[in-house]
Amino acid sequence: MSKLLISLFATIMVVVISCSQIATDKQKIPGNIALVKGGTFTNTKSKYYGKNVMVADFYISKYEVTQKEWTEIMGSNPSKFKGDNLPVETVSWYDCVEYCNTRSIKEGLKQYYNIDKEKKDPNNTTDLDNTKWTVTINTEANGYRLPTSTEWEYAAGGGQLSKSYNYSGSNNVDEVAWYWKNSGDKYITGSWSWPVLVSNNNKTKPVGSKKPNELGLYDMSGNVREWCWDWHNNIAADDLPGRIWRGGGWIGGDFCCASSFQANYEASGKGPDQGFRVCRGR
Repeated sequence: MSKLLISLFATIMVVVISCSQIATDKQKIPGNIALVKGGTFTNTKSKYYGKNVMVADFYISKYEVTQKEWTEIMGSNPSKFKGDNLPVETVSWYDCVEYCNTRSIKEGLKQYYNIDKEKKDPNNTTDLDNTKWTVTINTEANGYRLPTSTEWEYAAGGGQLSKSYNYSGSNNVDEVAWYWKNSGDKYITGSWSWPVLVSNNNKTKPVGSKKPNELGLYDMSGNVREWCWDWHNNIAADDLPGRIWRGGGWIGGDFCCASSFQANYEASGKGPDQGFRVCRGR
């Protein structure tokens, strides 16, 4: 075989191997995970708009993690309102980072989190959280993780395709969000009242039931509040440290559903309106 043919054969093999690797990598990204192209914030409603805050490319789930997905990975279902296609809820922040690691292992990915259940986190000073695991990250890992608060807001606000909506995908909250007024048997008017919500059978709804945002992401406004990685860092005198949640939920008001809104909850906190979605690095 001539040197030219050997060289040509070697080149073809490199191309075949490279294409095969690309195909393998693509196969590792489930169909319900969307690529979010990075950049600066173009949504004028965001507090990050015009501040040159750069977000790198990342993957995020199109839907909130469902009870079917949770049960397949964790083997049990903690949710109050049962249904395979309903978002999993009544999960703490700690539950969610464990889910991310367990799912990563099952899919042959490197775990993103180091979870030390014996060492108390010195940054966690609230008396409301008795768990206080120390959780650190492997920045080079390709496994599942929670979005940062900045990533979450960037994705919810439409990324580079943003039309500067107030809510994720619309200026009309009822088009995109399940919240206290519309998540029951009838549309509620008047003031918020827990007895009214109970009698109206308010609850979570199947994921993807409302209109998506510009990136094809569903329920980033409403349905369940979504855990983020970050600590809440704007602590007032009467505020307690906790992990950030975003997006609002079926119990809460429309203002909580705004893409720019954030609040916090102790990491051990759970509730029937508390869920999450997952991310992965590119």
